[in-house]
Amino acid sequence: MRKPLTLLACLLLGACASTPAPGPAREPAPKLAVETRSYATTPLAPTPSDLPPVEAFAPASFTAPNGVRLPYRLLSPATKEKLPLVVVLHGSGAVGHDNTSQMGPFVRSWARPGTAKTFPAFVLAPQAPLRTANYAKGADRLMASRPGASLPAILALIDDLSARLPIDTDRIYLVGFSMGGSAAMNAAVLEPGKFAAVAAFSGVPPERALAAKVAPTPVLIVHGDKDRENPYAPDLAWAGALADAGGHVRFVSYSGMAHLVPPDMVHDDAWRAWLFSQKRKKG
Repeated sequence: MRKPLTLLACLLLGACASTPAPGPAREPAPKLAVETRSYATTPLAPTPSDLPPVEAFAPASFTAPNGVRLPYRLLSPATKEKLPLVVVLHGSGAVGHDNTSQMGPFVRSWARPGTAKTFPAFVLAPQAPLRTANYAKGADRLMASRPGASLPAILALIDDLSARLPIDTDRIYLVGFSMGGSAAMNAAVLEPGKFAAVAAFSGVPPERALAAKVAPTPVLIVHGDKDRENPYAPDLAWAGALADAGGHVRFVSYSGMAHLVPPDMVHDDAWRAWLFSQKRKKG
């Protein structure tokens, strides 16, 4: 259901982003269809204790050409067949070096037997030692993100794994929550045409003027309209800019949801099926 977008005059200062002065009221671009869902505060099912252990993802580290050392974990199917690569980017709370903090339910859900069988893939969970995205007020007075210091190292790690493992380079998918969602969208700007699709949850998007660079890449954006950490309005504006640029964009709006991955999407097959149906466009 389409409704006017009203920017709030003041949001609480969040861990992921501060809120700029309000800009003019906006509506989604005519080409953008907003899918609205009601947020239900249901518990995560299965609970984290039912999820595969962190050890299902093998630990390793990578030193990028720029000298940044990245701890990471990798889920590797026992196959020589070329498979997709899913890169799951974490939020700011997991920045560090312990190679564990990034391994929340959203990552570990990919290793559940049913999910791993339905969506076989290499699943990469890098841990950024520094932020992967930084935020500031954009040209349209809404929040915008730009690449952080660790993002180039993550892109180099993706290239390294793609050269060493049987990865289908036409099916590299970026998935991220919060800062990770912001970084996923910025990675698509930095390397246009490299990724088959992006799924960004509760992120802060790049400057809207950059939408044309990302338009060839299918994008799923999920955001709650009660998010007080990463504001809802910039993501809606970004989705509209992508639609105006001719992009394939899905915007899922959760009514009443704050800053989190919707519990019903953590283990849901539908959005994963959409993700895996995408292939990189060549030429």
